[in-house]
Amino acid sequence: MGETKKRELPILTRAESELMRVLWDAGPVTVQALVGLLDRTLAYNTVLTTLRVLEKKGYVAHAPAPEGGRAFVYRAAVEPTPVRKRHVRDLVDRLFGGVAGDLVSGLMKDERLSREELETLRREIDARLGKRGGRDG
Repeated sequence: MGETKKRELPILTRAESELMRVLWDAGPVTVQALVGLLDRTLAYNTVLTTLRVLEKKGYVAHAPAPEGGRAFVYRAAVEPTPVRKRHVRDLVDRLFGGVAGDLVSGLMKDERLSREELETLRREIDARLGKRGGRDG
């Protein structure tokens, strides 16, 4: 029927997620620059290998560096919001049996959320309830 289904990207590993967060925040960077932006020390070759895996998975794209030479610039090929939503849904499905409320409840009980974070969550919940009247409405 000529209908094309958009390919669903695979779930990221912890290391892949770390690189993606930096790429989303920093924008296009060389491998060397990316190594310097990471919160922990990783070898250049480790980062390069992970970027190549991310590119095969459809998360990253690369192009020659504008200044020339042999370096490439890597950038996120996908926006963070849909990736994050998919990963949260996967987490809820795998660890909480598909019950998102259990995840939220766990965060409320186990995490030290600031008053500001709690107020933001309240506003989001109130907006969602007002907009759609909850799941039933």
